[in-house]
Amino acid sequence: MVNRLPGKSLLALLAVSLISPLAHAADAPTLNTGSTAWMITAAVLVLFMCLPGLALFYGGLVRAKNMLSLFTQCFGVAGLVGVLWVIYGYSMVVDTTNMVEGEVSFNSFVGGLSRAFLSGMTAESLVGDIPEGVFVTFQMTFAIITPALIAGAFAERMKFSAALLFMALWFTLVYAPVAHMVWGGAGALMHNWGVLDFAGGTAVHINAGVAALAACLILGKRKGYQNTPMPAHNLSLTMVGAAMLWVGWFGFNIGSGGGLSGLSGIVMLNTQLGACAGILGWMFTEWFKVGKPSALGLASGALAGLVGITPACAYVGVGGALAIGLLCGVFCYLSVTVLKQRFGYDDSLDVFGLHGIGGMIGAVLTGVFCVPALGGLVEGVTMGSQVVAQIKGVLMTTVYCFVVSWIILKVVNVIVGLRAHESVEEMGLDLAEHNERAYNH
Repeated sequence: MVNRLPGKSLLALLAVSLISPLAHAADAPTLNTGSTAWMITAAVLVLFMCLPGLALFYGGLVRAKNMLSLFTQCFGVAGLVGVLWVIYGYSMVVDTTNMVEGEVSFNSFVGGLSRAFLSGMTAESLVGDIPEGVFVTFQMTFAIITPALIAGAFAERMKFSAALLFMALWFTLVYAPVAHMVWGGAGALMHNWGVLDFAGGTAVHINAGVAALAACLILGKRKGYQNTPMPAHNLSLTMVGAAMLWVGWFGFNIGSGGGLSGLSGIVMLNTQLGACAGILGWMFTEWFKVGKPSALGLASGALAGLVGITPACAYVGVGGALAIGLLCGVFCYLSVTVLKQRFGYDDSLDVFGLHGIGGMIGAVLTGVFCVPALGGLVEGVTMGSQVVAQIKGVLMTTVYCFVVSWIILKVVNVIVGLRAHESVEEMGLDLAEHNERAYNH
């Protein structure tokens, strides 16, 4: 299991437990009911992060006339990506055909389609020591929440039809290939490079953050942005959503070990410390800069710390977790204030500032704090070489995601148009696109 072998990939278990014809019956894994029960719970927790956690977090931050549009997009993405995951997405991520340790081929970048429609899966199929059906569902929740994160960047101004088409294409051409590169096991590109990413710093957070930046740059600013106040309409809902995300994150990170072991406790503790340190980093930076700490700032700090610790949680000690959480809190605050203001882009709900920047910081610092000399848990690595590997992973994810996302957005714009009409934006997406209101007075 991954959580007993730091540096290995959960998806690589497929090569041994399911796909490899060389596995002997005597070595066949047996079902672990405790790990299975936990992984079912973890899958539910990650789904809970998206619905209702992320939907509430985002929905409370927009104006009341656009509240339901965030829920609609989250539900729409869940339905669409869940189906696409079973049809071909799972296969594109886990198929290890033609992959050889240390060699680069086409399948180092994306898996094949031999597992399309979950071909070959039975009630007896195991990944490690859990049923493959549980594994498929757990990974599906990752595939659902990642594109849903992007919705915060184009909130209040992208058409629902455009959002759905973009999410479908982005899942196919960006999420699935990057997830395969990171977690596809021996022969996958970032595995060959030695990149450490336990639970999704690259495939989830950098991926979503960079796509969010591309989306808000192409869409342009919301009508009235910079001269019309656009306060969050219900911060209480946002705080509730943030708290749900925090709770669900334990499923996200601990579940990425594929089961339960002593390392699960380290992952849990590091996840909690990352969130707590992130709160302090953001809170004290904001307090120093503007004179008052805000409720939204504390919630955002927790999420920044959680984003940063995601790739590192199984590889660093408590000192590393504290440092990563604290630094993510500080620099994510600066990115959503100073950086966004300086470059003038309208990332509505700061997806790039939180997930993109936080993911990049966490990924690079994983290489710093994973070494035993700093309390890390990865033996036989040097800080310099590991940081280089982490930077390569960050750059590959950033460049690939930005370029392909940009192309997808341009294509979608040609097919259905990206931007809601000015009159729709003025009325609000809830009523204009869905003929519903979040609040009826």
